[in-house]
Amino acid sequence: MAFVLFDGMTSMDFVGFYEAITWMAILKAKENVSWKFCADKEEVTDDRGLKMKADMVLPNLGEFDLVFIPGGLSTRQLRFDDAFTGWIQTAESARYKASVCTGALLWGAAGFLKGKKATTNSAAYELLAPYCAEVIKARVVRDGNIVTGGGVTASIDLGLYMIEWLVNTDTARQVKQKLEYPYYQAGNLSDVYLG
Repeated sequence: MAFVLFDGMTSMDFVGFYEAITWMAILKAKENVSWKFCADKEEVTDDRGLKMKADMVLPNLGEFDLVFIPGGLSTRQLRFDDAFTGWIQTAESARYKASVCTGALLWGAAGFLKGKKATTNSAAYELLAPYCAEVIKARVVRDGNIVTGGGVTASIDLGLYMIEWLVNTDTARQVKQKLEYPYYQAGNLSDVYLG
């Protein structure tokens, strides 16, 4: 898995998904689960000043099975940054593409949401609309192998959904219990829109 990091990102978008989905490795629910923190430079700073170091700078994202992009106010400018969106486009051959919040704007700017249904933070529905076929008001939206999550805390729901999809419902329930997260309904999928 590649976790894309960038200046001005919202750490909760990243951490909620990261905390949930990495339980696949801890629980040995899938074989050979590993991840790298990827960015366009060696160190990034989130929207509140937290500094994070990248494992890899501008790797070919197509070499990963799953690429995840968090959101943050800076995505509104990054979507017009040709160098950054060009890097995101290297994820074309990645089997799964996921985002939370306005990370969907970056998938959109890179061209991956054409003809797809997607979601984002409710404050950015209008910004997402030009990039996709339809903006869905849901916590999690899956259209093919692209999965987008709503605002901030939907990152936990997205991580649990990905576990349920890639492993099974029982593992998603187990991780939900370990996170003491009462909101995601594994096996019900009432908060997930399947396009």
